Amino acid sequence: MGAIMRLECGNEDVRFKYRPIEGIKKVSIDPDHLILDGQQRLTSMYRTTCSLDAVLTKTDKGKEIKRFYYLDIKKCLDDDEDRYDAIVPVPEDRKIKTDFDRKVLLDLSTREFEYKNEMFPINIVFDSSAREDWADGYKEYHDYEKEYMERYKRFRIEVIETITGYKLPVITLGKETPREAVCKVFENVNTGGVALTVFELVTATFATYEFDLRKDWEKCRDIIWGKDEPLNTDVMKGVDETAFLTTITLYTNYLAETATTCKKKDVLALKFESYQANKAAVLEGYKMVRKFLFSQYVFRMRDLPYTTQLIPLAAICAAIGKSTFELPSTQNILIRWFWCGIMGEMYGGANETRFANDIEDVVAAIKRKDSMNRTINAAYFSATRLISLQTRNSAAYKGIMALVYRESCRDLMKGTTMDIVKSMDGSPDIHHIFPEAYCTKQRYPKEKWNSIINKTPLLPESNRQIGGEAPSKYSQRILKAAEIDEEQLKIRVESHLIDYDAFIQDDFDTYFIERAKAILSVIEKAMGKTIADKASEQTIDLYGVSLEEGIPTEEIE
Repeated sequence: MGAIMRLECGNEDVRFKYRPIEGIKKVSIDPDHLILDGQQRLTSMYRTTCSLDAVLTKTDKGKEIKRFYYLDIKKCLDDDEDRYDAIVPVPEDRKIKTDFDRKVLLDLSTREFEYKNEMFPINIVFDSSAREDWADGYKEYHDYEKEYMERYKRFRIEVIETITGYKLPVITLGKETPREAVCKVFENVNTGGVALTVFELVTATFATYEFDLRKDWEKCRDIIWGKDEPLNTDVMKGVDETAFLTTITLYTNYLAETATTCKKKDVLALKFESYQANKAAVLEGYKMVRKFLFSQYVFRMRDLPYTTQLIPLAAICAAIGKSTFELPSTQNILIRWFWCGIMGEMYGGANETRFANDIEDVVAAIKRKDSMNRTINAAYFSATRLISLQTRNSAAYKGIMALVYRESCRDLMKGTTMDIVKSMDGSPDIHHIFPEAYCTKQRYPKEKWNSIINKTPLLPESNRQIGGEAPSKYSQRILKAAEIDEEQLKIRVESHLIDYDAFIQDDFDTYFIERAKAILSVIEKAMGKTIADKASEQTIDLYGVSLEEGIPTEEIE
């Protein structure tokens, strides 16, 4: 059974809506304790050992059935039998049948049949009066024969008293326990079950106001995810119920002008009145977030660098309002902060403190007040990071691809820019510019050809034309298939920050260095700050040259 954890009632700051254990009828008294961990176990034990109704359970295949449970007295006392096998489940009519219900194998539908088959009903084991009545009937049915009298006595001592005398370990949290401690203790104790989330605890708290937070979240979720918007994408679907509560908590505490914080304990302390008062503003904030992401060429959830960054962004938007959000000066501040957070890879760990810094700093900057700009000032991107970006898993990788989109890159075959409609309709994906098969054949270093420097977003039609050949060869196929001249092809290739001359001549080394420089330049533009190590010794060792524009390696040395 393990241990049961319960919470003592009586703390006005820890109010949860409660319900009795399933199966208990006509209970109207106020509880002294609430079960936090062990509810399913206690429900199962109550239904089987205390309730006079059949237990609703399921077969191995998931079919719902109703059962009563008995203890086979003889098997319980047989040392060669496993005690588990002495537990006999029977259908609701208390008859075990076979041959399509035509033959009854065991009938326990009356007390006399229970006595005859020596089957003790488990659901009276804790009712001493009913238990003794059953024992008297059992002995009388068997004419008080010594064999049966002794067998029942042994059964009572070895089995019934073992069950009724079992001491269940109980962990009791006193009524003075803070709400955040209730959540933390539960998470630590309940490692084998379903974790009690912050959202579930707040849901239970708000239920005391006759308010269903989960149903309300479902309505809010549809708004945040843009369900009814003309252009429906999945870019916001990473925002879950906990993120939503965290955003409201961050916004609420910012408005309070005390300590701006949104840690778990703060979410748990969110007042129902604050939720109701600030929910609409936060929902409007998330609408602005969606619009902002599209403006930065982030159209799909798979391309979103950080879902966590949307929490402070939504709170910031809620704080400044729609009219201020639309101002070009506001957009410039948001864009710089957004890209510094991404390229600085600032939102990968515990972020609550950064969220608080963000709303304070960014709103202050927008309102032209003194701002510490902590995320912007702390953001740092290294030139050497480009080569280590090999897969789409990192935020910086996704961010660079969005920046390539933002530079109005054109598909090689269709010539269209990757705006939102075409992105959602054509589903561009990331492909190698110098194909993998070609690079492998030429024995180029994998760390280079598989890095983000050699990748770009393309539509499926272009990828099919590329195949595994050199750019000089697949470009000829594109010219023919797309029915364009070389000048048009050059425009399309260069829109991907690619040096066309190196590309068309299959000059991988020159192409690689020039594209690295171009990508770094775009990152600097987005972050509004210089990448300091483009000419560092480590960068030169890795690339073979300095990545500073117009400065020969010899002068650096």
